[in-house]
Amino acid sequence: MNRIYASIACNLDAGILSAALPLFQGEKVQAIEWAFDTLFQYEQIPDWFTDLVRAFSDQGRLVGHGVFFSLFSGRWSAAHQEWLDRLRMMCETFRFDHITEHFGFMTGVDFHKGAPISVPFTEATLALGRDRLRRIQDACRCPVGLENLAFSYSLDEVKRHGEFLEKLILPANGFIILDLHNLYCQLHNFNISDDTLLNLYPLDRVREIHISGGSWVDHDAAPKSRIRRDTHDDAVPEEVFHLLRKVLNLCPNLKFVVMEQLGTALETEQSHIQFRRDFYKMDLIVQNHSRGSSARSTNDFLPEYFAALTGLPLEVPELYEQQVELSLILERAAGTEDARNLLARSSLAKSDWQVESWTPHMLETAIAIAKKWH
Repeated sequence: MNRIYASIACNLDAGILSAALPLFQGEKVQAIEWAFDTLFQYEQIPDWFTDLVRAFSDQGRLVGHGVFFSLFSGRWSAAHQEWLDRLRMMCETFRFDHITEHFGFMTGVDFHKGAPISVPFTEATLALGRDRLRRIQDACRCPVGLENLAFSYSLDEVKRHGEFLEKLILPANGFIILDLHNLYCQLHNFNISDDTLLNLYPLDRVREIHISGGSWVDHDAAPKSRIRRDTHDDAVPEEVFHLLRKVLNLCPNLKFVVMEQLGTALETEQSHIQFRRDFYKMDLIVQNHSRGSSARSTNDFLPEYFAALTGLPLEVPELYEQQVELSLILERAAGTEDARNLLARSSLAKSDWQVESWTPHMLETAIAIAKKWH
């Protein structure tokens, strides 16, 4: 029978570590997910945090989650290579069960502050993503995966995301992190049913699940007069727990269920208590599923062999130029209408980006995301 580990996203962050301390003391946390590249800026990791990470590493209970690689950036940069070099070194120190990154790109002035946004689903972007994923796999020498996006510009994009993800990861025998709050955002923002959306994902490719909370933004043009944002700054909604119960039986190769929350949202004792309540609830759902399941994993998500990389990293100059132009428009637009006018006069007009079909409420959301880059 598959063992599914109830886990938390644990970084060098006072808020999350304080809230989770009783869970660690009670040996309730079965694995941790570490956003390893958030510490690339530091010359040295504190010994006590290194000891914590190593303890889970030694048990095969450590997974790495990248934040800053910007997988679909059309231009290969020195920052990409440095990221891979640091990952390679990190994997010589710690044993990661797998490594993951976010789908999408970030190309703003200071994109580390923002969230990734999508790219056109074309043969060119598919080849680009496959090339970058192979380079991550070459650096870490373990299973690799990608997380589904919370953000989409249109309902058509929502419906095509799962299929495109599957095409992207197949050559590396990769897997998907199914972020259930990201799904919840799309269910709400595009008024689509959970059964319809789940049927569009290759659930046998899910090795990890994320759950988290988020926030609401009022918007008259949204289907239900408000937008759900994946901001990781509140308790886990009951709808996300409902999705967790539903998908556990549909993901035969699932190994980790991870709860995420930003440390900046864990500054009060009440928020700490709520964080632990959510963890216990998640853990109980996983335990109840495990007791009634006899499923066995059929995929270890390793390639048949680690092929030597040849040639320079793939680049798509036209895509990069469009990404830079889009970033500038989103960062500088005075509002949705201004952004629409700027897009209509840009190189993205009448292109694979299909900017003409972007919904107003999600364009405004993209503007809000991009302004965090600036």
